[in-house]
Amino acid sequence: MAPLEDQHVSEEEDVGSESDDGGSETNRLEQLHDESEELTLENSILKDYYERNAADGVGDEEDKRLRNRQRRRQAAPTTLTLEQKAEVAEAEHAVAVQTLEEAKRGSERLIDTLHAVLEETDIRIAELKKDAYEFKRDVVVGAENMRTGKTVAEKVVRYMEDKLRQRDTTTEKLRLKNAALKGQIQKVEAQLRQKDDMGDALHYIDFHQLQIENKQHVARIEERNAELLRLKSATGRAVQALSSLKGALQQAQADSDWLAAEMAARTAALAKTTTDLATVQEEATAERRVVRRLSQVPGDNSEAPHIDTYIAQKKALYELQQELRSWERKVEIAEMASKRARQESKRSKEVSAAPF
Repeated sequence: MAPLEDQHVSEEEDVGSESDDGGSETNRLEQLHDESEELTLENSILKDYYERNAADGVGDEEDKRLRNRQRRRQAAPTTLTLEQKAEVAEAEHAVAVQTLEEAKRGSERLIDTLHAVLEETDIRIAELKKDAYEFKRDVVVGAENMRTGKTVAEKVVRYMEDKLRQRDTTTEKLRLKNAALKGQIQKVEAQLRQKDDMGDALHYIDFHQLQIENKQHVARIEERNAELLRLKSATGRAVQALSSLKGALQQAQADSDWLAAEMAARTAALAKTTTDLATVQEEATAERRVVRRLSQVPGDNSEAPHIDTYIAQKKALYELQQELRSWERKVEIAEMASKRARQESKRSKEVSAAPF
């Protein structure tokens, strides 16, 4: 039994030693993985540093010497000292800090721009609401003809002209203010150049204050320029709308002139028809008197006309009656024409009086 127990103990020792070897191999593998990641990061930093210096033309000679040295000693690995690694790390840290500062400044500029755009948008929205209210008050409601319900063209044109004059006044004010700001900037720049020429070093706070003021002036100039461009665009649209309204007004004026000429012609025709009607009525009255005179039967038989005379008078009476009926038809036709002419004249007056 003793040899069997010794053999069992030896097998347990072998298993324990194998488990210890497996744990050590795992630790070694993790250590190698950490070292590989560290070397990868270090190589990435060195690569960026090398590419940056090579782009500036600094590391050309050093690169040639390294290549020659590698040719001579290919078997010997090249490593950096701690001082060189520290130098590379400091350079990369400085570059990272500079990149961060530039990104910060860019973000600040973007924030300022967005604030300015937001303020400008709010101002523009308020102006649009005000313009819409004034347009509704002065044109949609104020320029409406109470009798016809249509908008009077003259009031619309006058409203647009007033708006254009206001835009021109605002544009001129902004232009003068822009010129004044440019003059202030030129004055400050001249003072800075004078101080630089005199060798007077500005204090950091003063220089920082001037930078802030310069940024403020530049922002104001950009804002005024944007306002000026917007006003020019609005003025162009208003001029285009005014041209369209002027064209419509000219067309309406031409239609009004045509209606006036047509009304004058119809009035002349009505006057002629009235004169002809009066003439026809007078002739009809005279013919009626002749017919009545001829229709009277004489009371004295001794004065009776001869048979031939009687026949001739009856014939004349018949012809006069026919002519009377003809004149009566002419009178009816003339009255209908006169009535139609009056209606057309009245309609022409209403059309010419209606606003466009």
